[in-house]
Amino acid sequence: MRGLIRDPSFIKWFYFGMHIKRWLLLLLLGVAIMGLGFGYFLREVYVQYTFPSFVYYMTLQFFPRVVRGVLFVCASLALIGFAVWKLNTSLLSAFLKPERNESIVDIIYNHRYLRRGPKIVAIGGGTGLSTLLRGLKEYTGNITAIVSIADDGGSSGRLQRELGVLPPGDIRKNIAALADAEPLMSQLFEYRFAEGDGLEGHSFGNLFIVAMTEVAGNFEEAVRETSRVLAVRGQILPATLSALTICARTDNGEIVRGESSITDHGHVKEVFLEPPTIQANPDAIRAMLQADLIVCRPGSLMTSALPNLRVDGIPRATEVSPALEVYVSDGPTEDFGTDAFKVSDHYKTLKEHLKGSTSFDVVLANSNVDAVLPESWHSEPVKIDELTLNGARVMKADVVDEDHRYRHDSKKLADALIRLYYERNQMPAVDTQPAVTAPEAQKAGVG
Repeated sequence: MRGLIRDPSFIKWFYFGMHIKRWLLLLLLGVAIMGLGFGYFLREVYVQYTFPSFVYYMTLQFFPRVVRGVLFVCASLALIGFAVWKLNTSLLSAFLKPERNESIVDIIYNHRYLRRGPKIVAIGGGTGLSTLLRGLKEYTGNITAIVSIADDGGSSGRLQRELGVLPPGDIRKNIAALADAEPLMSQLFEYRFAEGDGLEGHSFGNLFIVAMTEVAGNFEEAVRETSRVLAVRGQILPATLSALTICARTDNGEIVRGESSITDHGHVKEVFLEPPTIQANPDAIRAMLQADLIVCRPGSLMTSALPNLRVDGIPRATEVSPALEVYVSDGPTEDFGTDAFKVSDHYKTLKEHLKGSTSFDVVLANSNVDAVLPESWHSEPVKIDELTLNGARVMKADVVDEDHRYRHDSKKLADALIRLYYERNQMPAVDTQPAVTAPEAQKAGVG
């Protein structure tokens, strides 16, 4: 029993919404009533019958009655707790997966507690969005990822050109990030073939989604069924169900088509889509209108954020949604479009592309900018130059990965976003670390 109490997950049994405490109390009440009945019976036996001398020691009568009562109650609680724990373990052993090192309390916690978390919509694509999702899924099961489908390079591009399917690459990354399946299954989903005629360079997850598209009948249903197979915590939605191409206009007026081509050209002045009018996924719009928190990015401004926000319907849904809307600024600059950009430059570029139709409540910017990035990256940390941007307040927090300074840290970023949500709703954040310090909050106008 002592070891059970030391288990850090033991306290989860007593969280609100676990539906455990009420039944434990009812069980204790039943045992107490039964004990009272036995007490009446034993009292009559005690009065009518003379017990042998050893009963004196067995019943600890050399202790005062109050001490004996406390000892018996403690012993009974320990026995009841141990019995209930072992009984549940025995009954649920058929449903536990030893290879995942699961525990009963974690299963109940994930099923009941996380589903009561805030409804969060994350908009973006690529590695940045999947990094964010890995952190957010520890706080809520109500996550909707609205993912770009404009990846035309590598395995995704080949499948799109050869089979005419929507590119599955960014969808695959985010399904793997939110998957609650066995680690081996997630690794398999991300596995990339290193050789083989026709297979080299392809990701198993991409091939899986394409095959599921044929089986399910359409791409949307394929994503839904793939998410079910991998026990995704939340839902993954393509930003649109129509094929599109990201295009960019460079400083010299050249038009570049395709996400993979944009990164190979010079400074990008403008990003647009072909066709110019393309409708958003209705399920994505519905999720945004019902959200408590909408997070745009992290990821590349030019190839992740702007393409999604230029899909018809998404800017308007962002504008009218009652959710707290947070724009996550870049960690490092990008030499093809945002070199030497500061936080205000990123946000200004976003507003210019959207013609002011979308406003964010908060711009979350990385405050850990002291490190010098290697010259080979051709980038530098994005500096914070203003605390208010077109009505949006700038919140500073350390959200970068110490080992990979050009990436966000999933836990740090999720902590900061959850704190922003609970601050807005004036509720204490649960299980979060203070990602934003008090002095920083005061400087940013919080509190």
